[in-house]
Amino acid sequence: MLLHKSIVSASLAVALLPVALFSACQNKTAETETAATAAPAADSTGRKYLAQPLIKDIYTADPSAHVFNGKIYIYPSHDIETEMPENDNGDHFAMRDYHILSMDSIGGKVTDHGVALDTKDIPWAGRQLWAPDAAYKNGTYYLYFPLKDKQDVFRIGVATSKSPTGPFKAQPQPMAGSLSIDPAVFTDTDGKTYMYMGGIWGGQLQRWRTGTYDASNPKLQEPGPKETALGPKMARLSDNMLSFAEPVKEVQILGQDGKPFLSGDNTHRFFEGGWLHKYNGKYYFSYSTGDTHLLVYATGTSPYGPFTYQGVIMNPVEGWTTHHSIVEVGGKWYIFYHDTQLSGKTWLRNVKVTELKRTPDGRIETINP
Repeated sequence: MLLHKSIVSASLAVALLPVALFSACQNKTAETETAATAAPAADSTGRKYLAQPLIKDIYTADPSAHVFNGKIYIYPSHDIETEMPENDNGDHFAMRDYHILSMDSIGGKVTDHGVALDTKDIPWAGRQLWAPDAAYKNGTYYLYFPLKDKQDVFRIGVATSKSPTGPFKAQPQPMAGSLSIDPAVFTDTDGKTYMYMGGIWGGQLQRWRTGTYDASNPKLQEPGPKETALGPKMARLSDNMLSFAEPVKEVQILGQDGKPFLSGDNTHRFFEGGWLHKYNGKYYFSYSTGDTHLLVYATGTSPYGPFTYQGVIMNPVEGWTTHHSIVEVGGKWYIFYHDTQLSGKTWLRNVKVTELKRTPDGRIETINP
């Protein structure tokens, strides 16, 4: 979910023209029309996009989408302008709250339900409320969120509500054993639920290589180019959905040759933004490559992996970061993602959706956003 450098992928090196910021609506419910699945349309700058922003009243990113009770709910991060200088740690991503969006159908009205959780209401909060995810079990909705604690270490917290739109009440402490960023929660057909998490660079995953957080020399903690790349972390959740039922372990992502990717292979190795979905009995783990701006995927036969790389889901979007979710709606599959169409600024993003298509053998067709 994180912008680490103020660059845009070379393949998107077209000048970005900022668009005026629409007035923010922090607590008032708002509705907006979306043409999410329409054919590519040009905006006022003449640039063409595969899809249009789902909402324009506020900036949103990192959309985690779910279908609860037949309705689509989107759990994004809420970008704000801080005027902080950009750096590799993403300190200028100083988001403070979450707005939850909903829609009855793809292409229909989108409702902004206002603030569902605010940093000031999280007892252990430090700063930077980044990309969340959500789950439902036994009448309760769970919102999982990455946040730096008072020692400036990213942890994963959890908040609960009886409504999918909140408001959510945070637990007094982060989840024991949690680390880094980008929680993604997957419930299998057998009812077991798993969390995937992690992101290198500003996401701090490299600071945990020894099993203990190390705040010194973060760049030196990342594996060298010829070393095995770091993988995301995962664990099964307890029945109460508030803790891990087992020790956190690393997920292995392999190339077609059966070998793990090297850290220097930045068109294939894991960077951040993991997501798991299941299709025809196979597990699809997708993620962002970060500094090469691709969304890619790997498949396996178990939620624990290993996962074998298969290809690119989406080519680079406009902007530096890329983060997504994949969900089935009405018998079709869709990918929710973000770009910077509204602002032209890599830290002020807007969420979108488009259909995800597969070949008869289950391979995902590459999308040009």
